[in-house]
Amino acid sequence: YEYIIIDEAHERTILTDLILGFLKELISPEKNGTRAADLKIIVMSATLQAEKFSQFFNDAPILFVKGRTYPVENFYLTNKDSTTQTDVVESIIRSIVQINSSEPFGGDILCFLPGQEEIDKAVTVLSKIAPVLKNSYLSTDVKQRVPEIVPLPLYAALPPNKQLFVFNRLNPKKFQRKVVLSTNIAETSVTIPGVKYVIDSGLRKVKVWRHELGLSTLLTVPVSQASCMQRSGRAGRESSGKCYRLFKESDFQKLPMQSEPEIVRCDVANPILMLKKIGVDDILNWSWLENPGKNSIVMGLQELYTLNALDDSGKITEKGEKMALLPLAPHLSNVLLQAIDNNCIDPVLDIVSCLSVENLLLNPLPEKRDEVNEKRFSLCTNGSKYGDLIMMKELYDMYLSLSSPAEKQNWCQELCVSYRGFKNVLKIRDQLKQYVKKIQGNGASDLSIVDGDRDDAANETSSLDIPSVLKCFLHGFMKNTAIGMPDRSYRTTTTGEVISVHPSSLLFLNKTCPAILYTEYVFTTKGYARNVSRIELQWLQEVALTARKTK
Repeated sequence: YEYIIIDEAHERTILTDLILGFLKELISPEKNGTRAADLKIIVMSATLQAEKFSQFFNDAPILFVKGRTYPVENFYLTNKDSTTQTDVVESIIRSIVQINSSEPFGGDILCFLPGQEEIDKAVTVLSKIAPVLKNSYLSTDVKQRVPEIVPLPLYAALPPNKQLFVFNRLNPKKFQRKVVLSTNIAETSVTIPGVKYVIDSGLRKVKVWRHELGLSTLLTVPVSQASCMQRSGRAGRESSGKCYRLFKESDFQKLPMQSEPEIVRCDVANPILMLKKIGVDDILNWSWLENPGKNSIVMGLQELYTLNALDDSGKITEKGEKMALLPLAPHLSNVLLQAIDNNCIDPVLDIVSCLSVENLLLNPLPEKRDEVNEKRFSLCTNGSKYGDLIMMKELYDMYLSLSSPAEKQNWCQELCVSYRGFKNVLKIRDQLKQYVKKIQGNGASDLSIVDGDRDDAANETSSLDIPSVLKCFLHGFMKNTAIGMPDRSYRTTTTGEVISVHPSSLLFLNKTCPAILYTEYVFTTKGYARNVSRIELQWLQEVALTARKTK
């Protein structure tokens, strides 16, 4: 290539930072870059810290291109309002009602809330009060009439067919105003037509990796000034608009200029493994755009050493080479490699493919939650006993056993699972199957990896060797285990902290598990384990001894 363009660089994902580091190594004379003379790199973004990127690329020139947007007027809370409005959902609803009754008809409202829970709560309240407000403002005078509020949610876990509602324009003859309540997915990922008013809570939810615990927590944190500017810009796409920020202007000035890069707040074991794979030994002094920090790098190296991806001298092992080939996190890569050794690659491949798709299991509406959970519990007989990983295997096999797309869509709707998600599971499984065969080389013919669209799914579930499957996951998630206590609580094996099974788990009401394994840790009001499976105490000892012998 002669030119490489990096767009939306301000999002600062881990892969973006790694790509930028690789490119700098290529073009830097001091690094003996092989393309220092002829490769041109263009980094683009609407809200970029241009000076930081310029300095990273040896004081590269900065070009500003003025975008074609309409003016947006920003409004902030007064000191008095900021002390009385402490609940973000209540503040959003109050603002929606005030804007709807005071602003002229002809523009929709886009609201930014931290997460799904707040959005669902706001939509429920607005749906109840919308008819009441409409009737209370009925008047023969057109100038005094107020549009009917039509609340619409938008977040990643929402079924795709319901996400599409936000893009449909309402019939102007019905005198309605669309109110979209969204997470930061509407900040840059999508553009919703007709929006003229934005209400910004100034909050978002992010996963933060806790290096000392080796776990990620889900936290609600303030956004950056750049995110606020992106959000307000949504009101000026088609005409001049207004943005109402639910915080004081002085608080806006205190916000960080840019969002914290993902590499600073996430697990860096996978990036380190990638660097080791290409022969980078000095990880600390590599060309990091944002150095994740010594503690983070050390913890990542220790994690890879625990998984036998690195040897005693820090060099990548043969197993680490295989793990680096797989497009998965190191823990899941280790699970797959162990499944090959345990001769249970087929079911493990199914489960890992399901775990690789975000929001495969959708969150049902509050009024349908118990009904959906009961259906899942009754259908997944093994999952109801052994937990969520086995449930995913059972759901996957049920999906494959259905013949027509219409049947699959209806089934997905009944169980509140993503039809599009399962289609992606099949694609990911096919890709992983090719990687596994490549890892095995000539021995691939010995593997009994069957096609994803097989017809004997039900028979395979009945003959599933559940202990072998769960032991494979133990090899990858040994630290993500907790032991049952006499008081029916669970304490983690690494730190002894109390952890609770998430309400979405099939094992939520099961208090008899001797120990549990989980693939995800979420901290909201307290620590929750997600994707939980039942394990036996002797399995913990067995897997720990096996790992020690391998070293």
